[in-house]
Amino acid sequence: MNAGTAYLSVAAGFLVATAVKVWALRKNPRDPLLRAVAATLFVAAFLFVTAAPPNLAVINRVIGIPNVAAPIVYSILTAFDGISIVLLIHWRGNEDSRVTLRQTRLCLTTYAAVMIALYALFALGDAPVERLRDLDTYYAGTPWIREMILLYLAAHTVAAVTMVVLCLRWSRKVPGTLKVGLLLITAGAVCMFGYDLLKFTAIVARWLGHDWDSLSTNVAFSLAGFSALLIAAGFMLPPIGQGVGSRWRALRRFRRLQPLWLEIRPEIPPTSPPPMPWWQPVERRLMQRERDIFDAVLRLTPWFDQSTGSEVYALALAEHSGFRRARGEADASVIARAVIQKGHAVPALAPDHRWTVSSIEDSEDLVDMSAAMLNSLRVEATRRSTARAEHRA
Repeated sequence: MNAGTAYLSVAAGFLVATAVKVWALRKNPRDPLLRAVAATLFVAAFLFVTAAPPNLAVINRVIGIPNVAAPIVYSILTAFDGISIVLLIHWRGNEDSRVTLRQTRLCLTTYAAVMIALYALFALGDAPVERLRDLDTYYAGTPWIREMILLYLAAHTVAAVTMVVLCLRWSRKVPGTLKVGLLLITAGAVCMFGYDLLKFTAIVARWLGHDWDSLSTNVAFSLAGFSALLIAAGFMLPPIGQGVGSRWRALRRFRRLQPLWLEIRPEIPPTSPPPMPWWQPVERRLMQRERDIFDAVLRLTPWFDQSTGSEVYALALAEHSGFRRARGEADASVIARAVIQKGHAVPALAPDHRWTVSSIEDSEDLVDMSAAMLNSLRVEATRRSTARAEHRA
């Protein structure tokens, strides 16, 4: 793979990541962190597009100044460094918003000044021979151009060290995908630092009369691409992981509520919409299932037998001494009995003889009641005894 293809391949990866974030912005258009991540990924893609040697030649030719693409690429890289630090500052957050604002302004002002200085130094220098891959070492001894190169590398090094420090400190305080994302960013920043070391080494070698240009043109580029991909993955992983985790929890709850939903399904109001198909978002399907359960429980309330609830609660409590589990079994037994009795047109109970189903008031209790509906022997015994009684009647 030649250099141009390699650069554009990395850029394509960033553009895909940017597209993913832009698509996510459709649902949360005002999410500042999401917008910042999308902007950071786009700047990274733009950086690798402009840094590809064929595109450098096009920029030089269009503007008509040899090597003018160099300060352009260096300024985009500097912008990426500054945006990445600002993104970390806002991502981490701070109890004092004034501190966050001050840190943001300091970072943006510093890196904006570096970008301006890069163009000024290039204008002061003289780089008449076009160099598309080895400009850093070829002009390592040229006044002003040398300072421009050292300045962008120094700014890049500061950004790498800052990102490592911020991410390592924060990663010690957070769990899960956020921790993994921060460690990926840390690894990417370490590679950034390695890129700078290789560049500085090749430049110093030039000053000493040695030709170590391959460190700058080949090895450093490989680190740069790998570093950028690690950083992008680090910024993308936490929100993706949180989304996947949220959907998995919703799906797990949806499935765990199925026994209860199947039990009360005959009492779901006929005006309720039919169950959503499997391809609909699981969060919406879960909301519909919970709504159906609540509606059916309200319709069954007049048939909730207090004596059944009290008896099952006492038996369950005596067996496993867990009041929440006992209450879940009692509520499930009462609902199972009510479904059968209402289906056989048994008259409703007087209010003072009704059992209050309280498991629907807590999300975990609702899941426990659904599990009891499937697994409890007492619930099954209630079903059988109620069915026999109604059959004899």
